[in-house]
Amino acid sequence: PPRGMPAGAAKGVSMAHTAAVRRGRAPRRSPRPARATRRAPRGGIRWDRVGRLWLLLVLGVILLLYISPLHRFVTQSRTAGDRRSELRALEAENKRLRRGIAQLRSPGAVEREARELGMVKVGERAYVIENVPGP
Repeated sequence: PPRGMPAGAAKGVSMAHTAAVRRGRAPRRSPRPARATRRAPRGGIRWDRVGRLWLLLVLGVILLLYISPLHRFVTQSRTAGDRRSELRALEAENKRLRRGIAQLRSPGAVEREARELGMVKVGERAYVIENVPGP
């Protein structure tokens, strides 16, 4: 700015405005007349609606992309539950079979199984009872 002129005066700002700003007060301005809102012509494109439609379209595509993974997740969780129950049943059967193995390794197990099959020891006499009335 030229010598003796405030900094804002060279730009078209009044000295009163510059002094008011320095004192910490903003100068009063006259209220502007309200602007008339412009309406789009009747046949014009409503870009706000076009934007909303595109947004809905993108949201729809995103939802469609989530359907397949969601379906796979639900299917796999059901399958996992079925497999867990099958595993529990197999573990119970395994435990039962291991107890059977332990019983068969006992000293009298072979003789007990042989007698259940109808076998007798050497020197024993076998008896067969027929026509026994049922309970």
